Amino acid sequence: MAGRSEHSIRTPASRVRSLGSAKHGTETFMLERLTSVALLILVIYIVAIVIRLVGEPRDVVLGAIGSIYVAPALIAFIFVNCIHMRLGMQSIIEDYCHATVLKSFLMIANWLFCWAVALFSFFAVLAISFR
Repeated sequence: MAGRSEHSIRTPASRVRSLGSAKHGTETFMLERLTSVALLILVIYIVAIVIRLVGEPRDVVLGAIGSIYVAPALIAFIFVNCIHMRLGMQSIIEDYCHATVLKSFLMIANWLFCWAVALFSFFAVLAISFR
């Protein structure tokens, strides 16, 4: 049997169906950790802005959100948060949902929900910035 290990722990059926390591677990794990660190930095910045704006009139708050120092940070926060949210829910779905059709539906719904939240949030920040 040239080219194939004699001591493979995979069954013949799993080799035919290409079951086994998906080769993306480490990438997802590292991306979750990277987004966590980015969110930690962004949350500190956003919380500092919110604390500064507590009690301010609406026009001051809208002006701050639309400023060149806050709007990009909010957009980055939204983008990174939605990626982190999608990855977290993806891990939960993969770990706890075993029905193939349901898992596929939930993965698509997760992806659509996360990007819908991101798009609506982006447009909200942009609408405030360019009002």
